[in-house]
Amino acid sequence: MTRRFGEEGRELSYGSYLKVPELLQLQQGLSEEHDELLFIVAHQVYELWFKVVLFELEAARGRIDADDIFFARHHLHRVHVIEGLLVEQIEVLETMSPQDFLAFRSKLAPASGFQSVQFREIEFLSGLKDPKYLARLEGTAEEMSRLRKRLEEPTVDDAFRGLVKRRGSPALTDIFRDRERYGDLFDLCEGLLNHDETFAHWRARHVLMVERQIGSKTGTGGSTGAQYLRSTLGKRFYPELWEVRSQL
Repeated sequence: MTRRFGEEGRELSYGSYLKVPELLQLQQGLSEEHDELLFIVAHQVYELWFKVVLFELEAARGRIDADDIFFARHHLHRVHVIEGLLVEQIEVLETMSPQDFLAFRSKLAPASGFQSVQFREIEFLSGLKDPKYLARLEGTAEEMSRLRKRLEEPTVDDAFRGLVKRRGSPALTDIFRDRERYGDLFDLCEGLLNHDETFAHWRARHVLMVERQIGSKTGTGGSTGAQYLRSTLGKRFYPELWEVRSQL
């Protein structure tokens, strides 16, 4: 009898390929509280998706540099869909009552979501660079080296500006007004804006979750908590793509 596809050797399994046993050992809580497992898993999942978002943004930047707008939009669409999942995941975290969270929250200090290096990488790679985070974040030497590299390397926004320049330097208003001529550039602008808008949705939704969980308490990392998060709601990766709407 002929063997079915994949049966030869049988050196690989679902669990070994995905490193499931190792993965399931990474949820080490600091308390015996029931909801701490949910809290850890949700944030580990965020970091895994952040890794994919960075991978796709790098790919989008490369495609834009190569004048391959079709696949650049494909990668940006994937980023947009993943970010939608990140917004929806907040609802899972909100199944914790404030009392459930407070039962183990004190053990988390001084750890804080503010310290997510990949989150800052997404900001830097997208086009929103802020050098002050290099002094404020606590990461490994490898993480900080990675973040410095992001600060120095071209952004997705830089790639887009380079593409527009190669296409004859049309103004954004021209791209939006003459879609027959600049249809592919217009579609790319909208793909970038989808990324920007969905990330902004996450910021806003995250603030509401924090207020629902801890009110006006300070953050575990020493920040002002919801007050600080609200100060970030105006951040935009591509402000010119928002401003052009007022000029049409």
